[in-house]
Amino acid sequence: MNTKKLRQKILDLAIHGKLVPQDPNDEPASVLLERIRAEKERLIKEGKIKRSRKTAKTSDTPHYENVPFEVPENWEWTTLGEIGTWQSGATPSRLRKDYYGGNIPWLKTGDLNDGLITDIPDFITQKALEETSVKLNPIGSILIAMYGATIGKIGILTFPATTNQACCACSDYKIEQMYLFYFLLANKKVFIAMGGGGAQPNISKEKIAVTFMPLPPLTEQQRIVVEIERWFKLIDAIDQSKAHLQTTITQTKSKILDLAIHGKLVPQDPNDEPASELLKRINPKAEIACDNEHSRKLHSKGWVQCILNDVFTIIMGQSPDGNSINEKNGIEFHQGKLFFSSEETIKISFYTTSPIKIAKPNSLVLCVRAPVGDINTLDRKF
Repeated sequence: MNTKKLRQKILDLAIHGKLVPQDPNDEPASVLLERIRAEKERLIKEGKIKRSRKTAKTSDTPHYENVPFEVPENWEWTTLGEIGTWQSGATPSRLRKDYYGGNIPWLKTGDLNDGLITDIPDFITQKALEETSVKLNPIGSILIAMYGATIGKIGILTFPATTNQACCACSDYKIEQMYLFYFLLANKKVFIAMGGGGAQPNISKEKIAVTFMPLPPLTEQQRIVVEIERWFKLIDAIDQSKAHLQTTITQTKSKILDLAIHGKLVPQDPNDEPASELLKRINPKAEIACDNEHSRKLHSKGWVQCILNDVFTIIMGQSPDGNSINEKNGIEFHQGKLFFSSEETIKISFYTTSPIKIAKPNSLVLCVRAPVGDINTLDRKF
């Protein structure tokens, strides 16, 4: 079972209004939006936030066309910019030692964990907060990474904290905080795609603010969050069971192999030809050590102890002339375990016309460099 896909399916159902039933008695989301806009106007009048072009009064009742999908009747389409205040952070000058080592948490995108943020390793001073463009975000702020490899990663602050410029924080007005969190989590791939790829993909605060968001009634948001978390707990249990099962399988395989090489997996038959005779046929020059005390402790009667070189021809690989390597002619050429499978080595299209060492069909190949000890079998020479 692919639990990662299952989690995504739960989130997709949630934001499409298909995870929990709608209740006709719920206050419509349109009424919630009116309260959100009223709260925003209050904050603007009090000077706590600034009015942006997108929040001008002429756009307070926008008409949404070409929305991503249909939503239930008592839901509304809105944008992330309408439901909260979004702000990015800053990095105080590293040349100012008096800006660092204080008691104000300063978060970088690498600290985001797609969950509750309970620990941040870096701190800045009150002086940095007062003299730079860094901003203090309140408890419950939802953060999203805007740059680089962590783009789309999110988190929720469990304490007031500042962030660097690669992180955008939202203080919502009146919606269920965890519904916003799960909406962002559901759309992680959307934000990654929005970044446009490249060596340093990025999204901006402005792009985040105009992103469409389906808004359920407040009470339904709360029911959705409860249902998501119920399902996620079940999926967590499945993951734990899978991990435990995999550990058990690995340990069982190891135990079976250990019993096998110690002569304890199958009963011995006194009528079997002794291994010493087999060893003589394989290598008449091999030293037979079945009578020493160490051997008797390790093996069952009829077994012998020998070294690998007594029963195998061991050949170390050697790289051919680089000019001889091509994609068409010669003998197949492998480097390390890049094309190892669960059993036989996968055929590739790299060849050499000047082989130095050749492994025969039915040989075992063993990695002698990291990862040391990985093995495969051959059904052909290379």
